[in-house]
Amino acid sequence: MSGPLEPDLQADQRATLAGSLRELRRAAGLSGERLAARCAMSQAKISRIETGRTLPSVVDVEQIVKALDVPAEAADRLLSLARVANVGYTSWRSATRVGSWHRQREIKALQESSAVVRQFLPAIPSGILQTPEYARAALTSPVPGASDRDVEKMIDVRMGWKSNLADSGRAFKFVLTEQAVVWRRAPLEIMIGQLEHMADLSALDTVDLAVVPKEAAVFAAPLNVFVIYDERLVTVELFSGGVALRDPRDVAYHLELFAFFRARALEGGEATGFLRSAADDFRRERRTGK
Repeated sequence: MSGPLEPDLQADQRATLAGSLRELRRAAGLSGERLAARCAMSQAKISRIETGRTLPSVVDVEQIVKALDVPAEAADRLLSLARVANVGYTSWRSATRVGSWHRQREIKALQESSAVVRQFLPAIPSGILQTPEYARAALTSPVPGASDRDVEKMIDVRMGWKSNLADSGRAFKFVLTEQAVVWRRAPLEIMIGQLEHMADLSALDTVDLAVVPKEAAVFAAPLNVFVIYDERLVTVELFSGGVALRDPRDVAYHLELFAFFRARALEGGEATGFLRSAADDFRRERRTGK
């Protein structure tokens, strides 16, 4: 996977890709309609790709260069360009400048446009699983900054995500590590409430919640939080920002990763029991002070 790009460079790459495909079609003496027929695409889609209104997938570009009989070297260059263009990067600094809560609204829209949302959570429960108290503790930075003013707005939007869990037309699949479940991000009372809340949510028909216990034999590193929307988009969280992946091969790879960790996790009643047991452990600690 190519490294992330800053927004201005991303736009340049996409514009270059659109212009190159347009010029190749013209050089081949084909109309947009004839090229569309060769690629089994609509003429409208070809037009949107060539004008930069639609970002073509790597598969789209493969079909176009094959239909145009583009020489191998030029085809490889265009495919590399498509792979780069299909990786979107947003820094947290950029998100903070426009208001971090706007990003929370974008996530809600992505959830609402997807039938299946898969979330791999190695360090912290997803916002859609959080109680308001836990969300406040998680979103409040230990280092004061501009984003602090957005915390309450972000919590309000996150709580609004939960309406999606009640939609019988959607499925939410979560894989959390034990560390994500028990990491002390808040006072004991809040941790207990968060664990019980997740246990309650796991009983919903739309929720499939699994937990990878620390004693599980997992010979892979759970490096990043990632979310898969249907089979069309993956978002990956980094310390510095977020990356959006649209290349079908990147999506397929993350689906395999999700299945790998899911196969080593507690599920169903065992996962729910694990969450309630962890809540009981915190209750004993609160009671005894140990």
